[in-house]
Amino acid sequence: MKKLVAAMLICGLAFTQTVRADDLADVKQIVSKSIAVVIDLVRDKQIDKNTRNRKIIETIEPFFDFEFMAKVCLGKKHWVAMTPDKRKLFVERFVTRLQESYLEKLDLYTDEEVVVEDAKRVKKRILVVTQLVSKTDKMEMIYKFRKTKTGWLVYDIEILGVSIVQTYRSQFAGFLKQNSIDDLLERLSKSGSFTVPTG
Repeated sequence: MKKLVAAMLICGLAFTQTVRADDLADVKQIVSKSIAVVIDLVRDKQIDKNTRNRKIIETIEPFFDFEFMAKVCLGKKHWVAMTPDKRKLFVERFVTRLQESYLEKLDLYTDEEVVVEDAKRVKKRILVVTQLVSKTDKMEMIYKFRKTKTGWLVYDIEILGVSIVQTYRSQFAGFLKQNSIDDLLERLSKSGSFTVPTG
C-alpha cells in the first residue's frame, strides 16, 4: 500500500513538473514568435508605417493583459471610485497611450540582435528576459507574465530595470494628488501624455 501511494506521489510530481515545463516553454515561444514578427515588420522598408503599426499591435495585443495593467497603474482606490463607463474609457485611453509609447520606442530600433532567454518561474509568475544586443551596447527587457483564465499574459515589462507599470502608477498617483479622474482622462486623450523612460 505504501509503495502504491509513493508511486502515485511520484507520478503526481512528475505531472506537475511537466506542466510547469510546458508553461515555461509556451511562454518563451510566445515571446520569441511575437518578437520575430515585430522585428520583421520593423525591418520591412516596403510597408507603410500605419500598416506596420497596425500589424504590430495585432501581433502583441492577444498576449497583453491590458485591463489588469490599467487597474494596477491607476490603483485600487481610484479604480473602485470610477463608474463602469469611466473605467472602460480609462482602459481604452491608457491602452492607446501604452501602445503609442511602444511603437515610438520601436522607431529607435537599428537592426540590433534580439536574444530571448529561457523563461523562469518566480513564485506564481513567469519572467522572460530578452537582450537587445548591438555592437557597442546591450539593453535588457524583462517580460512578466501572470496566469489568467485565457492563459499566460504579460502584465508588466521592465526596460533597463524600470517597470512600466510602476512608472505609470507613480505618474498617475502624482497627477491625481492635484487633479481629478476627469482631468486624468482628458490628459490621456492627448498623444504623448505620460511616457516611460528607456534609460
